[in-house]
Amino acid sequence: MREIHPREILICTIAKLLDGVRHVAVGASSPIPAAGAMLLRALKQQAGEKGPRISILGSVEHNFFTNGSAELFDCAGQGRIDAFFLGGGQIDGRGNINLVGTGDYPQTPVRWPGSFGSAYLYYVVPRVILFREEHTPRALVEKVDFISTPGVSDDGVHRSGGPIALLTSKALFRFDKSRPGFALESIHPGHDLTGIKDATGFQFTHDSAPEQTAPPDASTLALLRGRVYDEVAETYPDFAAQIRREIEQTLSRAS
Repeated sequence: MREIHPREILICTIAKLLDGVRHVAVGASSPIPAAGAMLLRALKQQAGEKGPRISILGSVEHNFFTNGSAELFDCAGQGRIDAFFLGGGQIDGRGNINLVGTGDYPQTPVRWPGSFGSAYLYYVVPRVILFREEHTPRALVEKVDFISTPGVSDDGVHRSGGPIALLTSKALFRFDKSRPGFALESIHPGHDLTGIKDATGFQFTHDSAPEQTAPPDASTLALLRGRVYDEVAETYPDFAAQIRREIEQTLSRAS
């Protein structure tokens, strides 16, 4: 396990969460979600199956859109995107995300880039994965300061999309919209339930002995470190170079 980079756990977990999708879209500056989608495609093709269509904003090779985000929104509204990723400066236990800033709006002492198209995509993409590497009470809060887009809607509101999971550097949560709220599905290697509770600002349900997030097997890891990182490097060269460098350093220390 010491030879597996923590981010490789996240990439492989994303690939599993995306299993079954036909078309996954990835926003700009999202190398880990992009790598997870590429890993799923590579695994499917290796097994002789059809992999998902992947659209990565900002990519030359892995982008089917010719009109940027406007075409992405149109495609999502027509039901032709099955999965997307959203993050937030704050995420709370009801799946609400905050991309605006902290404090009372509009006098926010901390200002983030803004909601952009998140409110729309959260409503129309059926499989939205919330992804935030930082797992602290600052990021995962009891209640967001500003709702950029809600995790659930009132009865009578037409909504085909919403969150299915929250993935962080420490754990994987599943979202139950009937409660609504998160349930801890698995804890990543190197972490425990006490630490997860201390680092999470909202309440969540969990088993008495939560499962550990499964690491990739040898063949999946080889595919990830070969073909997938090569593909990732086209859009995110710095990320691919950094993770390969860190893996090499880890392997050198272990030998």
